Amino acid sequence: MQDRLAKEILDAANNTGAAVKKREDTHRMAEANRAFAHFRW
Repeated sequence: MQDRLAKEILDAANNTGAAVKKREDTHRMAEANRAFAHFRW
């Protein structure tokens, strides 16, 4: 557990790893959906 946490922290510091990829994907989806934000369904 400690090794995985340490690796993830180092990956985050280097802008790599699963957490950073998830963050980038979330931001990408938010940008894609921004165009539809003004619609009320």
